[in-house]
Amino acid sequence: MQTEDRPWLKHYPTGVPANINPDQYPSLTSFFDAMVEKYKSKPAFGCMGATISYLELHKKAQQLGAYLHYRGLEPGDRVGIMMPNLLQYPIAVFACLKAGLVCVNTNPLYTPREMLHQFEVSDCKAVIIAENFAHNLQEVIDKTNIKITVITSIGELLGGLKGMFVDFAVRSIKKMVPKYDIPNTVKFSDAVNEGRKFSIKTFEDGPERVIMHQYTGGTTGVSKGAELTNKNMVSNMLQIEAILFQDFKEGVEVALSPLPMYHIFAFTVNTLATMRAGALSVLIVNARDLSSVMKEFKRYPISFMTGVNTLFNALLNNKEFAQLDTSHLKITVGGGMAVQNHVAEKWQEVTGCYLTQAYGLTETSPAASANPIDGSGKLGSIGLPVASTDMRIIDDNGVPLGVNEIGEIQIKGPQVMKGYFERPDETEKVLKDGWFSTGDVGKMDADGYFWIVDRKKDMILVSGFNVYPNEIEEFVAGNDKVLECAAIGIPSEKSGEMVKLFVVRKDKSLTKEEITAFCREGLTAYKVPKEIEFMKTLPKTNVGKILRRELRDTPTTQA
Repeated sequence: MQTEDRPWLKHYPTGVPANINPDQYPSLTSFFDAMVEKYKSKPAFGCMGATISYLELHKKAQQLGAYLHYRGLEPGDRVGIMMPNLLQYPIAVFACLKAGLVCVNTNPLYTPREMLHQFEVSDCKAVIIAENFAHNLQEVIDKTNIKITVITSIGELLGGLKGMFVDFAVRSIKKMVPKYDIPNTVKFSDAVNEGRKFSIKTFEDGPERVIMHQYTGGTTGVSKGAELTNKNMVSNMLQIEAILFQDFKEGVEVALSPLPMYHIFAFTVNTLATMRAGALSVLIVNARDLSSVMKEFKRYPISFMTGVNTLFNALLNNKEFAQLDTSHLKITVGGGMAVQNHVAEKWQEVTGCYLTQAYGLTETSPAASANPIDGSGKLGSIGLPVASTDMRIIDDNGVPLGVNEIGEIQIKGPQVMKGYFERPDETEKVLKDGWFSTGDVGKMDADGYFWIVDRKKDMILVSGFNVYPNEIEEFVAGNDKVLECAAIGIPSEKSGEMVKLFVVRKDKSLTKEEITAFCREGLTAYKVPKEIEFMKTLPKTNVGKILRRELRDTPTTQA
């Protein structure tokens, strides 16, 4: 495309390239090896005061990868990684990459039902999991093809007395590790140490090799694994570096990583892109514990931070945060959900750092657009397409639209996924001639800034996590007292959106409390409806499809 077709290029800050070279690294492992060679002794990741250097990370990943091969895994096999932000996480990821395995990032808060679905769909052969969640795995592991279970604890790599104390507190005081009994498990450190005896088998690696299955829900409620390749992830890492890290100094920056690494936003930005600058990524185990977030501002000169609107808002409403030294902050990036204007404005007022909003999807690895970090962006917009990326607006017939015309946002670039794992039908719906149809309705202004005006899909965004109505409706419909139900998203000051459920009762004795308790048994906490309303009937089309939009837009008739 020419510049006139890409008006955003004229508004790129000085030094931001129009394009990146996706062939700079043929694979993530070649990128990783290059960064290890460059920053050997520098700390790569930190957690609760402990750190691991680039070289140590490389050694442990190599050993764990060799162990997984020794235990029978073959290149191309899928491995579930299920833990909060711990030092073990990047080791597990790079071990899989080194061994030619496919990483399947899994939310550790999943219920057994959700866990089983993802492990079945992805056909995982192994899982690396924190002990806090092993009891859920125990309930379903016999129904999966998982042959290897590597279990770790929160304190395992924190070292000496500190690690022992943390594990004692987690297990005995806070009682956060329910009993479990899974045969033939291996401790994370033992697997790493055992791996010294073995070597990694050779395998064919390259730009088109699928290295990740990043699962996303669908409007039909069916979870789909976005197949992300080496080229996808290398490209997006370079795109993020190009737009965000212009002022970074090599080997000295400290990045705060409060978002879970199993989320694609944190994975690409905080696990990969920060490595390009030889930064130290400080991992927050549980960002809901604001004191743990603020503790790292006291411990390190934080210069870069990612987050979601709810986290920024919570920190701004904490009196202690206002007293912290945030003078080192160069860049703050909000993703996963829309950053509210008043939050962005207050963040800059309190910290002195501009809060830039980025936009993307699991299928785009994820970054597709971002506001410039120099403050020249447009508040409320999703910014300018990142380097080597084209974005456009189309109508219902697929015809490209002009400036300020409203339609569906499409994205084209080297970061767009290969497709959905074993779902060619779903892939065909969203990918055509390299253009990915986002399902988001928006517009492009004359300067090339994009704006979201509506969501074509019914997806609900709770604190940056996708919640799909069909999944909730299908689960709740399994209650014998429910005749039918519908789920929508409603505004929430705390989480951006929250789930509201409309229910038509089959049994008049059914209560809201019963439904909530039922949902908590089978749905992750953020998917559990926060509001429940009983109705006599649900609005439907003439073919019987429930009109969720009508539930959102008009007063309801309660039963």
